[in-house]
Amino acid sequence: MGLFDKLRGELVDIVEWIDDSKHTLVWRFPRYQNEIKNGAQLIVRPGQKAVFVHRGEIADVFDEGHYELKADNLPILSTIMGWKHGFNSPFRSEVYFVSTRQITDLKWGTPNPVMLRDPEFGPIRLRAFGTYTLKAVDPKALLKELVGTNAEFNSDDVAEVMRSIITQAFTDMLGTSKVAALDLASHYQEMAGELRKLVAERVDDEYGLEIPQLFIVNVSLPEAVEKALDTRTSMGVVGDMNKYQQYQMGNAMMAAADNPGGGGAEGLGLGMGFAMANRMAQMGAAPVAQPVGAPPPLPSGATWHAAIGGQSSGPYSLAQIQTAIQAGQLDRSTLVWCAGMSNWQPAGEVSQTASLFGAAPPPLPR
Repeated sequence: MGLFDKLRGELVDIVEWIDDSKHTLVWRFPRYQNEIKNGAQLIVRPGQKAVFVHRGEIADVFDEGHYELKADNLPILSTIMGWKHGFNSPFRSEVYFVSTRQITDLKWGTPNPVMLRDPEFGPIRLRAFGTYTLKAVDPKALLKELVGTNAEFNSDDVAEVMRSIITQAFTDMLGTSKVAALDLASHYQEMAGELRKLVAERVDDEYGLEIPQLFIVNVSLPEAVEKALDTRTSMGVVGDMNKYQQYQMGNAMMAAADNPGGGGAEGLGLGMGFAMANRMAQMGAAPVAQPVGAPPPLPSGATWHAAIGGQSSGPYSLAQIQTAIQAGQLDRSTLVWCAGMSNWQPAGEVSQTASLFGAAPPPLPR
């Protein structure tokens, strides 16, 4: 330190800390050779405490207020220094200012998954994270256990040990809570209160710190388990899978009917219609009503083929042919063939299939 700095230090007679940070816990007042004058002014602002340390021994502690440093308001230091009738010369002492206000927006989280034996899933891994606030309540314990001779000590310096304490307490709490993984979200507030108590028991007396607030923001399952749950939830939303498949088939048939541009699309629509008819038959759906005056259906062994897009498609049952007609995917001009027929014929000219179209209206009068 230069001569000018030394002289300036000797002339300064105000000991104070103007805290312009949000995460500083302890700050040591800088002074040349730690000399403080007789009658110096000590200013301790709201949310602060001042601690005098002489030769490694904690002496007097001042709460917020304005003080003139004399022997009568430094009783412990006076005893250590052997002052009987006050002092007139500068004395050496370190002054530490301790912030007693809450430091907010501190985060905690589990660096590794926590193993839990869940009643529904069995052994499972969980991750958790949240926030907490920190406050110094015992400056002497804080200086002894954490600060030491550091000129400045902030929340980052204690963050690692705090995360370890919170994670260990969270693991212990999960092991004894017996709450199912899917029910944890409804117990966040209750669990956060219990977790704060467990952490407070470990830091209040030992480090002189307090945890006024602690929150659990989220407890998450492994990604693979979350995907499986999403799939199960989707199935639950769908409900009856058979009805869902019928709905999907119906949409496909309508899309094919709206795009009759190619034989491939037409064949696909007819195939979907036939597949839907098969599906309904397998599910025991009620038989489709026959048109009035229609002949009885052919025996189950009779099969039909239809010419779709210039290619033979089938075999199909008569019920499937009727479903395709009702869906508008097969008309009277579509060529059909069944065993026993000599050649392909339009569906409207074959007695078994013509009856499925219903009665055709007569031609309009001229």
